Amino acid sequence: MNFTGTLIGAVLGMWLTHNLLGALIGGALGFMFDASRQQQQRRRAPAQGGYVAPLFALIGAVAKADGRVSEAEIAIAERVMVRMNLDQDDRAKAIDAFNEGKQPEFNATDVIDELRQWVGHRRDHAFPVIDVVIETVLAEGSPSPEKMAILRQLAFALRVSDMELMALMAMKGYAWNGNAGGRSYGNNRGGGYVPPQRNTQGPDPYAVLGIQRDTDERAIKRAYRKLISEHHPDRLGDLPEDMRRRAESRASEINAAYERIKSERGFK
Repeated sequence: MNFTGTLIGAVLGMWLTHNLLGALIGGALGFMFDASRQQQQRRRAPAQGGYVAPLFALIGAVAKADGRVSEAEIAIAERVMVRMNLDQDDRAKAIDAFNEGKQPEFNATDVIDELRQWVGHRRDHAFPVIDVVIETVLAEGSPSPEKMAILRQLAFALRVSDMELMALMAMKGYAWNGNAGGRSYGNNRGGGYVPPQRNTQGPDPYAVLGIQRDTDERAIKRAYRKLISEHHPDRLGDLPEDMRRRAESRASEINAAYERIKSERGFK
């Protein structure tokens, strides 16, 4: 931590009051300024472009997790590049990273750690990253346990719970029980795995809000306020436009789910 403000405050306090107490008070005020500035630096938007290589390498790893990379998964990666409006250099970087990620010996843990560092303390930046990866996970419909294991590992690293991941899947029209099979980040072909299933009735509004159907009105409102504050696009700073649009879409889904529940329950 930089203590420049603390030092300046102490010197000014001594100069203005000519006693130790003034220096202590000035130093304390300076320390509060230093601490506030440090917190703002930790929460500032991640550097542009720092996500490209690790994100596309992870997309490649997810695509290859079940043993083959399909045309649908390649098409997803191409669409993400286009939507992110990558320049020529970043596009080349993304393609190289995708090809690296789909190699059999590739270790997804390393790039997940890079994405964790890039996101930093901004959980609201974690959701757009996870949303991009979910798109690849669901490219062929109900995903394999290996793909879900990588997705859950990413979510855990970015401090997103299984319940929140279930809500993100629900927004995509998939029902998933995060408790099925337990938490496992390795290759998991064992019993107990229940893949996400497409919900033919559309997104479940209760799953979107991450609540049970018997949740009371006050808890429903509290869950809605928490979610909309985390997913609101105005909080995203200078993230790429594609990720901002994803946040806008999620906010719309959350609002639609809340309005549907209010209509069903008959409260305002």
